[in-house]
Amino acid sequence: MYAVISEQQTQLPPGTMVRMPGTWDDYRTLCASRGDRPLPRIKYRNGEIWLMNPMPRHGREANILADMAKVLLDNQDRNYEAFTPITMELPEEGGIEPDYCFYIDQWQAAVGRDRINWQVDPPPDLVLEVDVTSYTTVADYAVYRVSEVWILRNTKLTIYALVKTNDQGYTYEARTHSRYFPGMDLQRISSRLFQSASTQGTGVAIRQFRQSIRDTDV
Repeated sequence: MYAVISEQQTQLPPGTMVRMPGTWDDYRTLCASRGDRPLPRIKYRNGEIWLMNPMPRHGREANILADMAKVLLDNQDRNYEAFTPITMELPEEGGIEPDYCFYIDQWQAAVGRDRINWQVDPPPDLVLEVDVTSYTTVADYAVYRVSEVWILRNTKLTIYALVKTNDQGYTYEARTHSRYFPGMDLQRISSRLFQSASTQGTGVAIRQFRQSIRDTDV
């Protein structure tokens, strides 16, 4: 497959990432050229357009990480809404397509919704990203004020919390624990889960993980 980026068609070979200057209108044109296809993923920030067609590893790891979050939420008997794929857009400011997003504290703001107006509606409480090609940066989410972002690189999980800056803007700081699972060492948990999935398969790994947190405190 050859890379094609035009107003009529946008396609990239698996594992390809393209970064180029562009306007908001250019970004919207490229998004429209995909039609109903979810790939390639496209984001816009600070006058740049990024395109990425992920490898199968990317989707597998994103699903495992999302399943981990769902098991932990279920174990706490907490309600939530989860979305994938989803496009978050603020005209002229940013456009991005996270691997997974969760409404946890604000689940009622998303329940039953077919569309979300990012200029008016609350942002997700938690976004999950798997970064294989250096496509992802946590700063992409500051404009949306997402409370927490998890980024997985080489099966190593980093947790970022949204904080205010001195100039009343927003940035992210790395944390050792999640505000949604404060008593859990998610780096250790996720590392063991990915190791289990790599040797036993995802289904077995998730079932064993679910049973383990029912039986013991992780």
